[in-house]
This record gives sequence, structure tokens and C-alpha cells, in this order.
Amino acid sequence: MSSHKSALLLSGGMDSIAVAAWKHPDLCLTINYGHKAAEGEIRAAALVCHDLGLAHEVISVDCSSLGSGDLAGLNPAKIAPIPEWWPFRNQFLVTLAVMRAVSLNVTEVMVGSVRTDSTHLDGTPEFYRLLHSVVAFQEGNIQVTAPAIYLTTAELIRRSGIKLEVLAYSHSCHTGNLACGQCRGCNKHRDVMGELGYDAY
Repeated sequence: MSSHKSALLLSGGMDSIAVAAWKHPDLCLTINYGHKAAEGEIRAAALVCHDLGLAHEVISVDCSSLGSGDLAGLNPAKIAPIPEWWPFRNQFLVTLAVMRAVSLNVTEVMVGSVRTDSTHLDGTPEFYRLLHSVVAFQEGNIQVTAPAIYLTTAELIRRSGIKLEVLAYSHSCHTGNLACGQCRGCNKHRDVMGELGYDAY
């Protein structure tokens, strides 16, 4: 019997939802780190996990005082490559996930990053290779993987086979718990749905 046990960082956005449908992890972890869209993301993730029959946990750590940009409701930092950039966010989120995962004997933590996330360094294949090395070096030897890192969101959704009614739960807005229709997250959602042949709104 295999000892492999996987967990997925499930934000409730289109990318991580599609990875959940594609990879069927043993556990999904949603992290409330004090960002503006936390409640909307948690709601979306819970609905998706219910429909897909996946275990789901929420980790809450308030780091709102450390944020910047749209996700924090603040002006972007001077070095921010995009408006929603939050300093070292993906590194921090993976660290929290593996902190929980190691106590559950999880051997792989997946993230939902896609090819277009390379607009910021912590969304690139090289970042995840380095982060994997740091995590795997430590106790637990947990693997950090980004199975969709070379796919676009539309390619990922097609490959995942996710049903439209499950994808519809996704929460993409960066600024709040209801879609604003104007931020980069909402614009991406609309563009991807259009690429897939659906009306987003």
C-alpha cells in the first residue's frame, strides 16, 4: 500500500480548483492570512471540496499588517511587479501548508500556480524548484509541486475535466468577498471564461 499522501493549497480561485478536480488530493488547505477576499475564497473552497468529496481544512494566521496592494486594500509596494503583489506570499503560504502537512504525514504539497503567474518571481518554475529543495531538505521530506506551472489557466481547466458547475464556485476577486469586476483577478476570470467559450457575467 502506497504511503503517498497529498495536500493542495486551495485558494478557491480557478487555478487551484481545477488542480483539485484534476489531482484529487487527500486534503485541501485554504489559508486565511488576513487578506481582503478571505471569506469569499474560503466559501468557494468549501463548496468545491463538498462537491468533489475532498477533505478540507482552513488555517487562519492574521498577517494583514504585512501585506500590500489589492489583496491588502493598500497601495502596492514600490517593488511590486503587479497590483496584488504581497511580499513573499507564496513562500509564506507553502510554509504554513507544510507546517500543517507534516503533522498529518502528508508527503506532497501541491500549489495551483500556472504559467502566467511568472509575472512575479514567486510564481515561476525556478521559485518552486528552489522552494521544494528547501522544504524537502527538512524533516518530513515533503515534496512541493506545481503540476500546472507550464499550463495556462484555460489549458489547465480543459485538462482537469472539471464540471462548469463546480468551476462556477470559484472566487477570483482580489479586493473583496464579492466580485468587483475590475481587479486583475476578476479580469482574468472573465478572459478565461471567454477563452473557454462561456459568458463570465
